[in-house]
Amino acid sequence: MNIIDKYNLFDDAAMTALLKEGNKTAYEAIYNEYWPKLFSYIYNRLKSREAAEEIIQEVFFSLWMKRATLDLTHSLSAYLFTAVKYQLFNYLKSDQVRRKYASQASVPLADNSNEENIAANDLKNTMEKEISRLPEKCQQVFRMSRQEHLSISDIASTLNISHKTVENHLTKALRQLRMMLGHYFCLLLIMSSF
Repeated sequence: MNIIDKYNLFDDAAMTALLKEGNKTAYEAIYNEYWPKLFSYIYNRLKSREAAEEIIQEVFFSLWMKRATLDLTHSLSAYLFTAVKYQLFNYLKSDQVRRKYASQASVPLADNSNEENIAANDLKNTMEKEISRLPEKCQQVFRMSRQEHLSISDIASTLNISHKTVENHLTKALRQLRMMLGHYFCLLLIMSSF
């Protein structure tokens, strides 16, 4: 019989103890128990499925990485909701910075001496504005790929995520940029190494 099957009801204390020992089944049980509640909490505030999933992914990744040193002063539920609120705050703060940067980046340049440079800069600004609208992790992966010219393998290693996750973020970013930028997309991709 599986060690988790011993518990008829979900028991925070028991699951936490098993988690601290590195029990992956306990981790999965915690994930399955709390994911819907945490998702609902974040989604009701952001109305963005991608952002909510990204925040929850960060919280559960952190939970697993810190499992051995986990010291709960309250319940596991309280710990997870506090972690989610903290990640939500960071997301909103970084989103505000991105919006401010995007609005500043869209201000036309004062140098009107060269029409081609102005057009190129306008395209770059448009590209930057659309990139800044991507979910944070998706944006980070896209920038590492297109601006820092890192391979999928290097990005996965740096961010400690799977190759498939990197590919998914890139696919999502390219799809969204293609949809938002239409026929300028190919030209902007070429210029995205600014």
